[in-house]
Amino acid sequence: MSTTRSLWYLLAITAGLVINNPSTAGTLSEDQTAAVKKLGLDEKRVAELVDKPLYTFTEADIDVYLKFLSATEPDLRKRILHLARKNIGQPYEIYLLGEMPFEPYDPQPIYCLGKSDCLVFTEHTYAMALSHNWPSFMKLLQRIRYRDGHLGVTTRNHYTEADWNISNRWLVEDLTAKLAGDKAVKFSEKIDRAKFFKSRYKLTVDVPVEKHDDIYLPYSEIERAKSQLQDGDFVNIVRATVKKDAPPNEIFGGSAFVGHVGLIGHGSNGEVHMIHSTEPRVREEPIEQYIARSTKDNATKDAAGKPRLVGFKFLRLRDDPLKNLKELDGPDAPRVTLPSGDEAKF
Repeated sequence: MSTTRSLWYLLAITAGLVINNPSTAGTLSEDQTAAVKKLGLDEKRVAELVDKPLYTFTEADIDVYLKFLSATEPDLRKRILHLARKNIGQPYEIYLLGEMPFEPYDPQPIYCLGKSDCLVFTEHTYAMALSHNWPSFMKLLQRIRYRDGHLGVTTRNHYTEADWNISNRWLVEDLTAKLAGDKAVKFSEKIDRAKFFKSRYKLTVDVPVEKHDDIYLPYSEIERAKSQLQDGDFVNIVRATVKKDAPPNEIFGGSAFVGHVGLIGHGSNGEVHMIHSTEPRVREEPIEQYIARSTKDNATKDAAGKPRLVGFKFLRLRDDPLKNLKELDGPDAPRVTLPSGDEAKF
């Protein structure tokens, strides 16, 4: 077994991922074999892909594997969990994607298979799980990344809480208020997109400043949420700069922001895990472990005036997101529009 493949097995087993025993890995069940034959796929190639980390796939591999997975696993949540775990070990790189070749402002490409940051990992996982081949994955990926599927740097969902969560209401529903109850902490942000586009991309865009009001569940209250979370749910990590000697959860100016995201998955014993892309690579860990790791240096961060974990937002994966998307985009959903205004053909 290759070094890359061996690493994937080790990471998958450590994460509690149920996979074939290495001695029989790559073999297909009778039902899977029948589906492969019905689809006209190469059985040997599919078996090899089953036994291979997702981040080592080529575009052609993705096309084959999504055909296979969509035909053999009808449960959307299970597909999401499978794909997320199949990417454990994927190298991390921040600010990974842009609009090339459609726009020059951010010269990064519109997709990346070999690396991810937290949002890229989540978007790719959702888009693949909802797809049945490469073209459908590419269209869904852009529909998730951009407001109303209109491809462009100014319509990209840059702010998770103010853009992504709202633009993708067809895909996820915010459960934070329900889970937090009277423990919810309010926060507000001044979203100055014009300033952001000018500083990041040297673009002059006339966009009014937005005041975004939101809430989070303090990390100390995580037990209130754990029993209600489901595989495939979307996690927002809320960070803030905490005042010195301030009461718990009091933050400068009431301001906080979503600084990291991931997906929920349950371990072999039912424990709530977070699967996310973070330095140095994609990992799966119990949510309590993430909290402990993120808060161990709170005092140091507070003294230095640096943002740190204060809580979570949780968004529920909807039961039939593609049906919801058709209600928005029509029967040809997902609809993706190029910067020129022409409909994208992938």
